Amino acid sequence: MWDDFAETPGNVARAETGARACDHLTRWPQDLDLVAAGNFDAWRFSTSWARVLPEGRGQVNQAGLDFYDRLVDGLLARGLRPAVTLYHWELPSALADLGGWRNRDIADWFADFVTVVMRRIGDRVWSAAPINEPWCVAWLSHFPGHHAPGLRDIRATARAMHHVGLAHGRAIAAMRALGLGNLGAVCNMEHAHPADDSPAAAAAAHLHDGIYNRWFLQAMTRGTYPDEVLAGLAPHMPADWQDDMAEIAAPLDWLGINSYTCKRIAPAPGPWPALAEVAGPLPVTQMGWEIYPEGLESFLTRTARDYTGNLPLYVT
Repeated sequence: MWDDFAETPGNVARAETGARACDHLTRWPQDLDLVAAGNFDAWRFSTSWARVLPEGRGQVNQAGLDFYDRLVDGLLARGLRPAVTLYHWELPSALADLGGWRNRDIADWFADFVTVVMRRIGDRVWSAAPINEPWCVAWLSHFPGHHAPGLRDIRATARAMHHVGLAHGRAIAAMRALGLGNLGAVCNMEHAHPADDSPAAAAAAHLHDGIYNRWFLQAMTRGTYPDEVLAGLAPHMPADWQDDMAEIAAPLDWLGINSYTCKRIAPAPGPWPALAEVAGPLPVTQMGWEIYPEGLESFLTRTARDYTGNLPLYVT
């Protein structure tokens, strides 16, 4: 799906694609030597659904499984703990043709893929998480359309926001059925500052926080969605979504947090969510993101206090 997206003019800066990358497929021994030489003790990597199941279902590409087999053995040989994430945005195009994350069946398709992979390497990995950064998979890819499949559709967004969580829960269940442990989730979080001192800006920032941070975190730990986000998405949610919440909140062994920046949020005219991002005062990265290290501390303390209690937290 990302290949299709990147090869469509106008989607990616400088028309760059993934056709030429870092060649990890053949250079992985040297790559792992670098990790070991850096005195790290674990390495988080992601598997590609399209590499293992080119059509998303059915026939397994054994060469793809063989690669991950070698990779895990290579990590262990260097004293590195393999930390696998099963989905890092690489949806097979054949499944995108069937609606992708809009289609409820994707929860079962994903659980089947996870079972195929973890039957092969699950006996040797240290930890596993189903989906990297679910907000990116669901919201960023279906509402503003900045990531593949590049949709701008609130109905598609609502379904993706729910089905990503359901796929997470089904994948956790599938791995538990294989007898695997140390299973978690990796969520990205972004601190939302009100753009000014007005009540309207505070409400806008709270809504942004609900969409970006609390939707998946709250569903995975409490089995509920934030009311203020449901106010906008409920008319577009799949039928009987409430019946899935216990499955989405499958017990976890740890939670991973990715934190990059903060945003200044203001109210804006137009339909829900009626938000706008405005420039802030802090220095920015090369990507134009404000440098806000306090955000990571705030999310670690807030997550433990309000959602996970004594569950181990990792900065992923």
